[in-house]
Amino acid sequence: MTVAVLIVNWNGSDLLGRCLESLEKQQRRPDHVVLVDNNSHDDSLRRAEHWLRHVQVIRLTENVGFAKANNLAARAACRYDALALLNPDAFAEPAWLDALVRAADNLPAAAAFASQMRLASAPEHLDGAGDSYHVSGRAWRNGHRVSTVEWPPVDVEVFAPCAAAALYRREAFEEVGGFDEQYFCYFEDVDLGFRLRLRGYRCLYVHSAVVHHVASASSGYRSNFAVYHGERNAVWTFVKDMPGPLLWLYLPQHVALNIAALLYYPWRGQGKAVFKAKIDALRGLRGVLKDRRLVQRTRHIDAWTLRRALTRGVTAPYVARYSTQSPPRPDTVAR
Repeated sequence: MTVAVLIVNWNGSDLLGRCLESLEKQQRRPDHVVLVDNNSHDDSLRRAEHWLRHVQVIRLTENVGFAKANNLAARAACRYDALALLNPDAFAEPAWLDALVRAADNLPAAAAFASQMRLASAPEHLDGAGDSYHVSGRAWRNGHRVSTVEWPPVDVEVFAPCAAAALYRREAFEEVGGFDEQYFCYFEDVDLGFRLRLRGYRCLYVHSAVVHHVASASSGYRSNFAVYHGERNAVWTFVKDMPGPLLWLYLPQHVALNIAALLYYPWRGQGKAVFKAKIDALRGLRGVLKDRRLVQRTRHIDAWTLRRALTRGVTAPYVARYSTQSPPRPDTVAR
């Protein structure tokens, strides 16, 4: 298997150099590295110049967002079997890429592979161990802030990977059209994982593929920017990807989730961001419904098979991420 590593940079500062340095130390070196710079206005490329000698750098004249920039990088890496995404604020341990490639070799039915992401500021705690998706439309990183010694040291099937450190089979990535560029950033990896699962592919969390993640280094943790894109794109993902029987069954929970967001974020001083997110989500529904017709027409699994891969339970979105138990293995039809 040949692998290209894709990095999207926007004002990565010193973090970009650390990320590239971690790639230089990989036991299994990438066959190619593509870096797309989203019109950074800092000097991150200059600071990382030493590590860019063997990297294909694509410099954009505007910030096109995480989703489109990764699609551009994927097209530049079209000769390779797999695409390994790594954020500039994620630093891979030496065995990271080798662990992902070995997992991909051992599980041909899977198209996506999630890493064990640890908090760079507190490496004894997880940042995430793959993503779960709730029937209401909410997604979260499994094990966020749980102690690494408490998390089971096993590979397990999860709903989708966090694209800050993940591997995708290129053919599957292209089959579903890559990332949805209208998302710009946030929730684009959940949407991609959802569409891959609808095609019958699986996603595996690879426990030995370890990275240290700063998290939201560019956009800001819990910033208005993050709230806006996350809350808008969550609506689009539910509407576009959820099969009809499940959409109508869980629509009340989805509406309740959105009402809860409209009540919670103003309490946190981010009312303007969340109200704008929901208004823009509704404004964009015409285009999303058009995309939905294609997504649902081309899915290869039925609604009830998908349901087994979803997290259920009214309290699950609020307590499951902190559980020390691995998420259940979804019983899904796979190729």
